Amino acid sequence: MVKNINKNIMLLSCKSKDAAIEDSEVISDLKDTLSANSDRCVGMAANMIGVLKKIIIVNIGSINMIMVNPEILKKSGEYETEEGCLSLEGVRKVKRYKNIEVKFQDEKFVKRVRKFSGFTAQIIQHEIDHCNGIII
Repeated sequence: MVKNINKNIMLLSCKSKDAAIEDSEVISDLKDTLSANSDRCVGMAANMIGVLKKIIIVNIGSINMIMVNPEILKKSGEYETEEGCLSLEGVRKVKRYKNIEVKFQDEKFVKRVRKFSGFTAQIIQHEIDHCNGIII
C-alpha cells in the first residue's frame, strides 16, 4: 500500500528497532511507496512511512533492493556532498564514503554481505542514517 511520507522530525530522529519476518508487510509498503515517488526519490527507510523498523529500499538501476537490518561493516573514500530527502525541505551538506561493505538480510530474510560504491553507496548510507535516527 502506498503510504504518506512522514515529515515528523521527532519520529524521524528516533532509532529504529531490528526488523523480523513479521514485518514483511512494511517491505511491501516500502516498495509501493517508492514506486509511487520514483520520479523524485531513489531510496526510502521504513521510518519515512512511519514505521520504526530497520528496513530500507534502494533503487539500483532497474531493481529496487530491500535491505533488512543493514549495517555498514567497512567504509572508505570519505567525501562531502549535498543531499535532499522527501521527509525534509531543501538540501544539506553531509559526509559520505565512496565504498562501503554492508551486512543485511534480503527480503526473504537471507543473510547477505555486499560491497557498494558510488551513488548506490551514497543512497544506502542515507537510508541507514534514517534507521539510526540521523537526520541529514
